[in-house]
Amino acid sequence: MLRWLPRFASLAVLALLAACATNPVTGKKDLMLVGEDTELSIGAQQYAPMRQSEGGDYRLDPALSDYVQRVGNRLAAASDRELPYEFTVLNNSVPNAWALPGGKIAVNRGLLTALTSESELAAVLGHEIVHAAARHSAQQMSKGMLAQGGLLATQVALGNSAYGGLATTGAQLASQLVLQKYGREAELESDRYGMDYMKRAGYDVQGAVTLQETFVRMSGDKESSWFDGLFASHPPSQERVEANRRYAAKLGPGGEVGKESHAAAMAKTMTAKPAYDAYDEGRKALREKRADVALQKAEQAIKLAPGEGHFHALKGDALAQQKNLQAATAAYTEAIARNDGYFYYPLQRGLIAERQGNDASARQDLETSARLLPTGIAYYGLGNIAARARDLESAKKYYATAAGSGGEVGKAAQLALMRLDLPQNPSKYVQVRAGLDSGGMLVVAIGNPTASALTGIGLAIQYVDAQGRTREVSRNVSGTLAAGQQTQIATGLGPFQSAEQFRVAVAAARIAE
Repeated sequence: MLRWLPRFASLAVLALLAACATNPVTGKKDLMLVGEDTELSIGAQQYAPMRQSEGGDYRLDPALSDYVQRVGNRLAAASDRELPYEFTVLNNSVPNAWALPGGKIAVNRGLLTALTSESELAAVLGHEIVHAAARHSAQQMSKGMLAQGGLLATQVALGNSAYGGLATTGAQLASQLVLQKYGREAELESDRYGMDYMKRAGYDVQGAVTLQETFVRMSGDKESSWFDGLFASHPPSQERVEANRRYAAKLGPGGEVGKESHAAAMAKTMTAKPAYDAYDEGRKALREKRADVALQKAEQAIKLAPGEGHFHALKGDALAQQKNLQAATAAYTEAIARNDGYFYYPLQRGLIAERQGNDASARQDLETSARLLPTGIAYYGLGNIAARARDLESAKKYYATAAGSGGEVGKAAQLALMRLDLPQNPSKYVQVRAGLDSGGMLVVAIGNPTASALTGIGLAIQYVDAQGRTREVSRNVSGTLAAGQQTQIATGLGPFQSAEQFRVAVAAARIAE
């Protein structure tokens, strides 16, 4: 047996060596179990829904997105890997930027307002470009595949594309890639080669130094929203500051700083910043169940920037919390009129309509929302609508999808699915194990693996009697079987010589009310 071990080990080593690929940025050999086609597919499939789950595209000032795209394209042209790069501004006040595999990059409005020059923006985008070009996410996935025995590989192969805390299966692959904390080497690598791209593109690399200095300074504020965003996945350090200073000195002075160009591009957004500050305060008040304050902040924000859909949605949320559903619906309609491409607005309007029994309107809104971002709560609402229409097969499909979202919605969807499916398929929800006691009499163990108490459990038993005839009888389990509970009944049938003489099936069960 032992003599096979060296051969096995050699094969494993050869397999790992075969999985190594040359890093297109550093030129080093890296472990890479994710192919480039898969990498590109992940980014392409998950970019749009990931943006939806992170606040949606910033639409108040389309020119700002054009500006970021121009700066990003300028840096991408100087990168070491040709990719279908895209750059988007997200309507999110949390300071953050991220890159999905394949060069799909996003930067939050909240980070842009903290930058002071185009060269600092170039440092942010150059850093994210390196993460994509150097295949850092693919490296992380490869390590995960080794650690999990290929589980992640299966997820990737299946093209898992559900998103966020509201999404049908949670923020799985995309959010893992965005929120993953890169290692020290990857961060230093992205800083250094990002500065190379800045230099090639004609930017002053001191922007990367001042950027990291700002990050380190702000990291001292433990209450800062930076810890919810950029610092979660890109931890700052004095080491990075010093490394950037040394490398900037090596690259030499010169290049575009772009304070004026950045200020001009940010003018409209900075003018609207007090409105977004009020909005953020309103969101906080809403989480604290202070609907009156949230409504006040929403009205304040709307007065300052009436074209922003988020502000009208906040008003709708505050009114809904106050049970003023008619006014809330009108506010969501105003939000949709300003941005009909964001999932949250039709979702909220549709949920109110579904609650009020206005199923036609609810279905339209919830289907629209689910197309933009598949969420458990949208599918749960669609399941309720289908159930009321007696379209039970559609209802079960919707509930099954919603059940994958987890949380309270997932539990509610699972319960609703059981209510519909249990009468037709009781054996899916009740476990039975039949055996013989010492006297050869048939005994059946019944288990309830579900999260709900069950009652009315009936068994159908087929057996061969002493004359060789096949007979069928029923037996009932008395009382209620709690969630996770097991019980056992003596059937009074037998004696039998073997298990081939009988068959036990679940014939009925229902949820205990």
